[in-house]
Amino acid sequence: MQLKNECVILIKGCTVTMADHRTLEVWDYVVLIITLLVSLGIGLYFRCTGGKQKTAKEYLLGDRNQSVLPVAISLMASVMSAVTLLGVSGEVYMYGTIFLTIIISYILFTAVAAYLYLPVFFKLQATSAYEYLERRFSPRVRIAASVLYTLQMVLYMGIVLYAPTIALEALTGLSRNTSTLFVGAVCTVYSTIGGIKAVIWTDVFQAGLMYAALFSVIGVAAWDQGGLLPIWRIAENHGRIQFFDFTPDPTVRHTTWALFFGGGFTFLSVYAVNQNQVQRYMTMKDHKTAVRSLWFSLAFLYLLLLTCGFAGLCIFSAYYTCDPVKNGRISSLDQLMPLFVIDKMGKVPGLPGLFTAG
Repeated sequence: MQLKNECVILIKGCTVTMADHRTLEVWDYVVLIITLLVSLGIGLYFRCTGGKQKTAKEYLLGDRNQSVLPVAISLMASVMSAVTLLGVSGEVYMYGTIFLTIIISYILFTAVAAYLYLPVFFKLQATSAYEYLERRFSPRVRIAASVLYTLQMVLYMGIVLYAPTIALEALTGLSRNTSTLFVGAVCTVYSTIGGIKAVIWTDVFQAGLMYAALFSVIGVAAWDQGGLLPIWRIAENHGRIQFFDFTPDPTVRHTTWALFFGGGFTFLSVYAVNQNQVQRYMTMKDHKTAVRSLWFSLAFLYLLLLTCGFAGLCIFSAYYTCDPVKNGRISSLDQLMPLFVIDKMGKVPGLPGLFTAG
């Protein structure tokens, strides 16, 4: 109720109009094109080096000799995307920091994945998570699980591809259909020609872009507000800082119980048995190395989610006197970060392009 009343006050105080609308400049397009070319270049590099992806072991498992840190970053980046950047920042902007406490459960469930699930896959030396199901049960069970996974990933990839088109549409004017085809084509090419090695190293590159995009948002906001502390104080004064809610009421949007157990088991379903992650684990030489990679991945995941959450507070510090969702400048919370980029970063050559690439 407090948030609803606050939104009414924000609407009454609004002075922003739709007249001031910026799009990407030349340098932004240069940055964006370079990042896409780098991704394609990584695919070409691994297509033309090493064994040139001529064996299934190299193409699917990277010869089982990949390094700890690249795989750790890839484990994180494979489940984090524009959905995270736009969604988490918008969530924190509107509902506060309590969502970020979901990461508390990740420590426990990372241990479960590392010491209960990974040993099974390495003992089998499996290429996919579904080989275990066939050996433990039957080929029919494997096929059923594979079909369900394929359906899940088709739906998931639709969402993952749709999220960056929101930013591209806001910043470039490209239609969402065109953006989806363009981004999807680039991803398909580099992953197809370069195999899992290209996927891992492109994940590393794209993770760097995501971090750069988030830190650029935080940096610009800190410059505008005179530091990080004023940003925190604004959020605190408007009820956006809350970390725990132990109420058993299931109708509350987020509670500590729901975030811990719901977030934890969702995390486990991804990091323990999802084929995307299992295939990356199996690029490591042994179980011990894979466990190290998984724990490093957790650290990178923490950094990304906390940075993304603080970026949401930064955006709130810019718009708390005039909510762009309530006044009609944008139609959803997912458009908050692109709007911030247009409003606050548009005058810095290359920064909007960097954000779009991230």
